[in-house]
Amino acid sequence: MTHTVTGSVVGEGPVSRLAPTVVLGLGVTGRAVARALAARGLPVVLVDDAPSAAATDLAGELGVALVGRPGSEALAALLDGAGAWVPAPGLPESHPAFAVGAARGVPAVGELDLAAAWDPRPCVAVTGTDGKTTVTALIRLMLVASGIAAVEAGNTDIPLVAAIDDPDPEVFVVEASSFRLAPLRRFAPVAACWLNFGPDHQDVHLDLGRYEAAKANVWRGFGPDQLAVANRDDPVVMGHAVGRPHLETFGLGPTPDGPGGHWSVDGSVLRTPEGAGIVDASELERALPHDLANALAAAAVARAAGATLDGTAAALRAFRHLPHRVQLLGQANGVRWYDDSKATAPHAALAAVAGFTSVVLIAGGRNKGLDLSVLGAGAPHLRAVVAIGEATDEVAAAFAGVRPVTTARSMDDAVRAAAEAARPGDVVLLSPACASFDWYRSYGERGDDFARAVAALGVTATPSTTGPPRPGRLGQ
Repeated sequence: MTHTVTGSVVGEGPVSRLAPTVVLGLGVTGRAVARALAARGLPVVLVDDAPSAAATDLAGELGVALVGRPGSEALAALLDGAGAWVPAPGLPESHPAFAVGAARGVPAVGELDLAAAWDPRPCVAVTGTDGKTTVTALIRLMLVASGIAAVEAGNTDIPLVAAIDDPDPEVFVVEASSFRLAPLRRFAPVAACWLNFGPDHQDVHLDLGRYEAAKANVWRGFGPDQLAVANRDDPVVMGHAVGRPHLETFGLGPTPDGPGGHWSVDGSVLRTPEGAGIVDASELERALPHDLANALAAAAVARAAGATLDGTAAALRAFRHLPHRVQLLGQANGVRWYDDSKATAPHAALAAVAGFTSVVLIAGGRNKGLDLSVLGAGAPHLRAVVAIGEATDEVAAAFAGVRPVTTARSMDDAVRAAAEAARPGDVVLLSPACASFDWYRSYGERGDDFARAVAALGVTATPSTTGPPRPGRLGQ
């Protein structure tokens, strides 16, 4: 059959009024997409491999079909009768729907493309293996401090297709995971930043090349009117950035000669490409290397969306880091304790370890198909390692013969072992490099349990280092 990719009725966007759109996967984003399609009078079919009560309720609310656990023949029939299908963010690329859809010429459409077709207001986007949530929050604060109404959307509690229902925002700040970027075709932000790249999400993407290509989609089709912001200290990112018609870079290394603007740190002062000082690092709540890089990246994107220098500086001074991201819990006996439970890949854990001189590292959990042996690169910063969870043996192997490794069967055991290994001046850092789903339901629950175990040791809490509650983020 012939599939209509773009309907003839204004507002349909990259889907069809003539054939239903199959929404596959009914988590937060899938349900938001289904509601958005139905609100525009577009036919929709709901599909989920493990339907939840929320999915069943949604089908009743919309008065549409819900197909649960379709076999291969049923899935093929559903897609053969569809005009497009929307995969849930995080649906593994090995799922048969991708092959069936491609074979039948049924396009996969992401929520970012739907929102771009339905709402003309400007967006900016942030992607990267690490730091997306922090930089997204920073950009929004910079815009708000500059008098611009802005909201966070995308890989947050509010998908972009739902955020556009609010008439008040002037700019949407989109946290763009690789899952959301992979099917992207028409989403065109005013500016987009790629923070960094490291192996991750091999439990979803077919291979590392597919993960990298999904990230690079954030600059898909960029022209001279759209700003690409790139980490000049990351060779993978710069490999995709070179030659962009409108490029600015950020980083802690030397600023290169040649075209483009370069955001940098001069001594302790964060500066614009023109040399204007933004803030001194001493004015920030925390100034680890990745904190400074994130601040520069956020400033570059925010300026492209209209933020002022004063608003940017005010936001940086006021910003309090999000929970479970190198969060100082307290100190005792000259040892500081940090919760970095959000570090669910080696790339993130190594970035955290590099911010300190002498670390006792607690690492492990459920590996996401990644090479944990690279953790050994952080050995110069480490005094000892405590291995936890399903990946205990892999973590231990990464440091075999290099640093002392203790294995722990619970978080309490891990905290006690870390306390025994630490010396005055050390940092104990929970930076697991793995997902949490072996022992916990989320990285937040893991971090909270770590904080509980640390407090039980009599560690003095430091509430000034924790910021106000922030909107939650989806997934690991």
